[in-house]
Amino acid sequence: MIKVNVDLQERSYPIYINTDYSQIGKCIHSAKLTGKMVLITDTNVDKYQADECVKAFVEAGCEVNKFVIPAGEENKNLDTMRDIYKFLLGLKLDRSATLIALGGGVVGDITGFAAATFLRGINFVQIPTTLLAQSDSSVGGKVGVDFEGSKNIVGAFYQPKFVYINVSTLKTLPERELRAGLAEVVKHGIILDEEFYEYVDYNVLKIFNYDEAVLQYIAKKNCSIKASVVEKDEKEGGLRAILNFGHTIGHAIETVMDFKLLHGECVSLGMVAAMRMALYLEMIDQHSVDRVKGTLDKIGLPTKLEGIDVDSVYNQMFYDKKIKGSKLTFVLPRKKIGEVIQCTIDDEDLIKRVIASLGE
Repeated sequence: MIKVNVDLQERSYPIYINTDYSQIGKCIHSAKLTGKMVLITDTNVDKYQADECVKAFVEAGCEVNKFVIPAGEENKNLDTMRDIYKFLLGLKLDRSATLIALGGGVVGDITGFAAATFLRGINFVQIPTTLLAQSDSSVGGKVGVDFEGSKNIVGAFYQPKFVYINVSTLKTLPERELRAGLAEVVKHGIILDEEFYEYVDYNVLKIFNYDEAVLQYIAKKNCSIKASVVEKDEKEGGLRAILNFGHTIGHAIETVMDFKLLHGECVSLGMVAAMRMALYLEMIDQHSVDRVKGTLDKIGLPTKLEGIDVDSVYNQMFYDKKIKGSKLTFVLPRKKIGEVIQCTIDDEDLIKRVIASLGE
């Protein structure tokens, strides 16, 4: 079992990376979690993972209740939160209780927000089952729900007691979900580690063949990159914002498309747009843009969106949590892959030109 530490002083926690659930008991005991446990999952993950995961907890001597929420981003809302709160109230939990998120980013965000707010905060464990969650959303403590069409607008920063990554869960994913998860993996390489970017590009075939050694290395590298950023900037005061590469335009597309595209698919489009914006601003060359687009094409992610509504996407960006005043903030590559900076841009024509380029 591989272990990566996230060093946040009293909120520090380990990330465990394994190929099954067999070590969960050790992790529970190491974290000194002794109260009642509630595993929250969704209707998709419940079919493939819940029984095996619950069994590992029971074998470790834990009392576990299960609550299943409807799958899908459209259910990441306050109505689902209300259902969870009612269930938790019925169990008469105290503050020693632990909520376990078994699923992708939606389950992790909802469960974490429930843990952060129920009884003013109870224990929380992340068991991410998608590549998107294993590489990004399960690490760093961002939790929350969507509200009135704005993504993650209601939420908190709340760190888990530990994260347990079982890379074998990826075998149960639809291939589209696996592709979408790779968008965040590629993102980490582009923002901080060109060598890792090249590793992912070189090993695309092995990833889709579920090579466990490659999947474990990717999980370890992703978590190390994300942890290194979160350790320096837990609550997104500065450096952590680089993790939003591709997300400013990507989130807007996701909302305008009414979540018909997966998050990673929108991030892919957002990364292509960010690369082109940097090209138009003469921060990078055409070769770098072509490299990134080529990698995303090889993975099978979208790099263009026919019929994109430029004005709607542009206007939606002003509902972004990261907006400063009335100006949009973008994370853009500088000079080469592996290095990015934040830029505040108020050139409407430039931004719309970049959005429009996705439809060409």
